[in-house]
Parts: sequence; C-alpha cells; structure tokens
Amino acid sequence: MVKNNLQNIDFKLKLYKKMLLIREFENAALSLYSKNLIRGSIHVYIGEEAIAVGICSNIDISKGDCITSTHRGHGHVLAMGADINAMMAELLGRETGLCKGRGGSMHIADVDSGVYGANGIVGAGIPIACGLALASSYMKKDFVSVTFFGDGAANEGVLYESFNLASVWNLPVVFVCENNLYAQTTPAKETHSVLDVKSRASSFGIESIEVDGNDVEEIYKISGSVIEKARKEKKPKFIEAKTYRFKGHWQGDPEIYRERDELKYWMENKDPVNNYKNKLIENFKVSIEKMSKIEKEVKLEIETAERFAVESKEPDKDTLMDNIYA
Repeated sequence: MVKNNLQNIDFKLKLYKKMLLIREFENAALSLYSKNLIRGSIHVYIGEEAIAVGICSNIDISKGDCITSTHRGHGHVLAMGADINAMMAELLGRETGLCKGRGGSMHIADVDSGVYGANGIVGAGIPIACGLALASSYMKKDFVSVTFFGDGAANEGVLYESFNLASVWNLPVVFVCENNLYAQTTPAKETHSVLDVKSRASSFGIESIEVDGNDVEEIYKISGSVIEKARKEKKPKFIEAKTYRFKGHWQGDPEIYRERDELKYWMENKDPVNNYKNKLIENFKVSIEKMSKIEKEVKLEIETAERFAVESKEPDKDTLMDNIYA
C-alpha cells in the first residue's frame, strides 16, 4: 500500500500540500500572535512538518487509529485532517474553535479527527496513548495509538514507565520522538547520556528505528510499516525522527543558546518543504504552474481561516462553567 501510494504523483503532491499548509498556518499564527490576537504562548512546528505529515498519512481513522500530541502540536492536528478554520479559531480563543476556545494553542483536541489532545505538560501525552492502546487490546479492537514527544521528554520518568507498561502488556502503541536537538533552551548533548533515544526504547524490548525527520517520503514509508506491525503484532514500536525547529522554542525566544551557523545549515540544506518541492520539480517533472496552483490554494485556505477566526465571537461568559466535570 505504501509503495503504491508513493508511486502516485497525486499522492506526492498531497504530501507537499499538507506540509505547506502546516508551514503557512504557523506563519499566520506568528503574525496573529504579533498583533496580540493569540494570548499566552505558541510553539510553532516550522521545520518539522515532514514528521507529522509522513506519519499521520498512515493513520487510519476509520479503524480508530488516534494520536496524542505535545505543546508543539499544530502540525499534528492539521496532519490528522482537523478543520483548519476551527483550528485557527481555537488559537484565538473563539467559540467556533475545535474546543470552543477553551484549549488554545497547547491543548487542542479533536476526537473526530483522532486527536486525543495536545498537551502543555512535557511527556504527558505518552501515558494517554498507552491508555488508548490498552483500550484497543481490552476491547479486542484493531486500532493503533501514536504518541508524539520531543527529546526533552526523553528524560521524563513517565516515558520509561510507559515503555515498560507497553512492553509488558503488549500494547499497540507507536512512540515517536521528534528529536530536534534542543529541550526548550538546553542542547540534548548536555543532558542525554546517550544521544540516540531509540537505544533507550530498545532496552525495554521495543523494536526501534531512526529516520530522517526532514524527508517526508522516508518517514511515510518507514512509519507505514511500523504502524502496521504494531497493529498486527499487538506490540509497541518506537520511531526516532531526527529533525530541527527553525524558530525558537516559543515566540519571543531570544535563541542565545544555539549557533547561527547551525540554524543556517538546517534551513538551507534540510528544509522539508522546500526540498520536497524541488524534488517534485526536478525528479518528477511537476510543472512550476502546478506548484504555483497548490501554493495559491494553500494561501486561500489560510486567509479564509484567519478571517473566520478573527470574525468569530469569543465565548459568552455565561458558558464559563460548561463542559467542566468533577
């Protein structure tokens, strides 16, 4: 199935368009934040788009497949197919948002799209994904849960409790470490005794693999195989995607902790969106006109989402206590 999809040029263009949509959504979010229309803090996914698109393109919502995400979760939610208008409205805290304005940037959930929540607490989505996988096993279902987390979460104890639980109970969960080399402002090389996080998962008997987190086709091929093995074997799997974020940890991050040359290298050589665009043009003879058409479609979607969000109403104060459970 994976091989056939990647032989289809329309599917390749779909991968590109989804990555571009995430990139432009994040650029729009940064602009809205600068205008004080998004409150709190945002953590954009620029530079890491290939991971969300490559992996989520293998997730089968019809079977019940689902994900848990992180504080840097916009890309995952969009890659799962959530409504972009409602998502932009959620960032602005509007009533028309996916969570009626209650979740904001770091806590978006959309069960209909298989998204069981982004999470502002580092590593907190990991045990939730194990719980979802336990439900799959307990109810004798056929769905797989996928949990995304960063290299910073690789030093959280909850990850190792989850590794052990998933291994002992044979849970169909796929752990995905988006290793962008920095946990907030701290280089992984200063806090990781072993830089390859996959070796930690392997010590729990979990089949683990490393991928180029900026190559959408490699991620798609490998994650498709991994997800299907987790489904068939009813066992946990681990993917470490090596990548890099092009922006600071949060909007306003002074970024004094990483070298300018390092950032320049990744942006010029490892940009997943631009590199894939060039590959489609040079290797698969996609016309400039076709790419331009896709870019115009994405621009229109973003502009429509921005307008929808800005024009939407804020939640009525009388609904403050709605959807709260004790």
